[in-house]
Amino acid sequence: MHGELVALPTETVYGLAADASNEAAVGKIFEAKGRPSYNPLICHVSSLEMAEQFVDLSSTAKRLIAAFWPGPLTLVCTVRESCTVARSVMAGLSTLAVRCPDNKITREIITRLDRPVAAPSANISGKLSPTTAMAVWHSIGDRVPLIIDDGPTDCGIESTIVAVDHDRLTLLRPGTITVDELSDATGLDVLDRDDKTISAPGQLASHYAPEANVILNQETSSGHVFIGFGALKGDFNLSPNGDLREAAHNLFETLRKADKTGRKTIAIAPIPSKGIGIAINDRLKRAAAPRNSDRETENTND
Repeated sequence: MHGELVALPTETVYGLAADASNEAAVGKIFEAKGRPSYNPLICHVSSLEMAEQFVDLSSTAKRLIAAFWPGPLTLVCTVRESCTVARSVMAGLSTLAVRCPDNKITREIITRLDRPVAAPSANISGKLSPTTAMAVWHSIGDRVPLIIDDGPTDCGIESTIVAVDHDRLTLLRPGTITVDELSDATGLDVLDRDDKTISAPGQLASHYAPEANVILNQETSSGHVFIGFGALKGDFNLSPNGDLREAAHNLFETLRKADKTGRKTIAIAPIPSKGIGIAINDRLKRAAAPRNSDRETENTND
């Protein structure tokens, strides 16, 4: 990568990638996104074997990898002393978030590079995540030398993030891999995050935000642009059939279309808070959060 940035496709959202071992290149990610330095990045690998060079993988972590990699699951594990990943990727923490993306193009790039890539979503920090190459272009096209277009992403929202401490699992960010699926794969209960400190990406209270204000759990438009779900039709609809996986796939692109109408407020229909709906509601809650400074918002409103 010669120290430059590349927007890469994954099955979740498009990522803004740099050689994770190159401190200067990683610094360009934070600069291009306007991302705060205390917000860690996900390190994308091509295999379990590559991940194991940088983090300690417990038997529980390996069971999760066997069940869900390549795929939309990020594991936060203790860093090995020999880890060569740039310290800024970890934002000063003693843990590293690792994931193997389910996209052949990106895995091939990582394999040929023979090093992991750091890759948060390819957009301005705190704004809507891009699920198409065109969305990347409109957000940060003037800040990245190359955008690889592999069509719309499959999942539509970011990966599930779980911290693995031996046989202890803590959910740090919900995604399309659900808590029940994590429990089924390991035989373990998954704990909720019990503090407000930022230990993984996607934990800022104000995040994933369009330009318009967002109000949740609405059943009528009340003069706002209205995003429906199921029987609540609206100007747009995340899933006319009430399919949560389809709603997740459509979420960011639908918010982007609603934002382009130019109306000041986007009203969104209730989304069932079960299964993947938990992850959808997590993104919507952050999109609707007060837009103060990131650290202040995280500490007071989440």
